[in-house]
Amino acid sequence: MSPVIASARFSVLDRSRTREGHSGPEALRDTVRLARELEELGYHRFWVSEHHGVPGVAGSAPTVLAAAVAAATRTIRVGTGGVMLPNHQPLVVAEQFGVLESLFPGRVDMGLGRSVGFTDGVRKALGRGKDDAEDFGAQIDELLGWFRGTSPTGVHARPAEGLAVPPFVLAMGEGATIAARAGLPMVIGDFRGRDRMRRGIDRYREHFRPSVWASEPYVVISGTVAVADTPEEARRLLIPEAWSMAHSRTRGTFPPLPPAERVESFTMTARERDLYESGLGGHIAGTEEQVAGELERVLKETDAQEVLVTTSTHDRTALLDSYRRLAALTGLAGPTDPTDTGDDGAARR
Repeated sequence: MSPVIASARFSVLDRSRTREGHSGPEALRDTVRLARELEELGYHRFWVSEHHGVPGVAGSAPTVLAAAVAAATRTIRVGTGGVMLPNHQPLVVAEQFGVLESLFPGRVDMGLGRSVGFTDGVRKALGRGKDDAEDFGAQIDELLGWFRGTSPTGVHARPAEGLAVPPFVLAMGEGATIAARAGLPMVIGDFRGRDRMRRGIDRYREHFRPSVWASEPYVVISGTVAVADTPEEARRLLIPEAWSMAHSRTRGTFPPLPPAERVESFTMTARERDLYESGLGGHIAGTEEQVAGELERVLKETDAQEVLVTTSTHDRTALLDSYRRLAALTGLAGPTDPTDTGDDGAARR
């Protein structure tokens, strides 16, 4: 195995994508079940996401779902990828993560994003506008202040104050600069935009300021990884999400994932076909040997410490098989004791 791959951590973000023929509640239960399975395979952390009013996504309350995942597992780190901070009051977010950390000490991550919803209708329902994302940096500062007990209001966030829940910034646009100035670990993607990803990482490292949360830059690269017996089988894992994205771009709705064989029977317009084919490209997909080579390449290009895999597909059996193959080729060794932090306190991050 490549020493570059062996030195990296591998984690998973599951978006609780709904699938044709399956309900939203079933998608949430699938997420919890997957977390248990990935813990046994030795993945470092398992994150869930926040989406509102999206037909194809069941995960709308990430801290609630994270609690269910943490309760169903024993060792894997659990967190959010992420809580969309502009949608919430920082005090409430601090309280929620304070509760999570109190219930599951040493296992909780606080991934933070700046999205304010996909549509005007969702933003209106949330009571937010696009401009709210412009205050993301200040919102992060306020949130972290609740943990440190430095709020000028005189109010104390219970039970968050005094706890150390590792924060991560999901870097989109200005997110890399915000993460650097706050001295926080950064999550950046995806693999289809390597040049943009590298520019963001370079900007982050150039402007990074050490903080109580991180003494040096910590980079997590994220994207789709699919591993199978053949390149064709790996490509089939990508088909449902590629079609769903093409559908959303052409018809304005983000549908549940269809089976790959049904997508292959569709008659598409020229624009749909272009978007669909584009959605199939740029990911890390193929046999074990092909994926290992591409992972080594991207890790060398970015010098990232961690890979967050974000694969979604209709066939959950094939998805789990892909994660098993990825665990084998990256040398994951099964669950570890979360209290064993090692010499550098690595389990806290």
